[in-house]
Amino acid sequence: MRSKEFRSKCPIASGLDILGDKWTLVVIRDLFRGMEKFGDFAASPEKIKTNILTDRLKWLEENKIIQRKPYQIKPTRYQYVLTEKGRDLRPILWAIALWGETHIEGTFKVTDKMLGISAGVRE
Repeated sequence: MRSKEFRSKCPIASGLDILGDKWTLVVIRDLFRGMEKFGDFAASPEKIKTNILTDRLKWLEENKIIQRKPYQIKPTRYQYVLTEKGRDLRPILWAIALWGETHIEGTFKVTDKMLGISAGVRE
């Protein structure tokens, strides 16, 4: 398990210590979109390399943002689900998506389906 020492007591800096790399929020986005299995994440359009995906899933589990549950015994395979702590990231992803849509030319329009949100239920 990696150290959970944070670089400061600032909640933004500490949050970025957990979530601030290039791939973590993409994996969380995919969990909100209903992906649960390793192969689902690996097939995402961003083409995350499997060794990086393995690392990010372990990191998210260590930080209690996701939970791993076996769905097959031989060989053992797992599905991944967001914990309450992970589900609390929905409004943050929504805000990032809206910012990207507004300020980055060529990005697609943000939809509720993008983050698994029922129509009209934005947190």
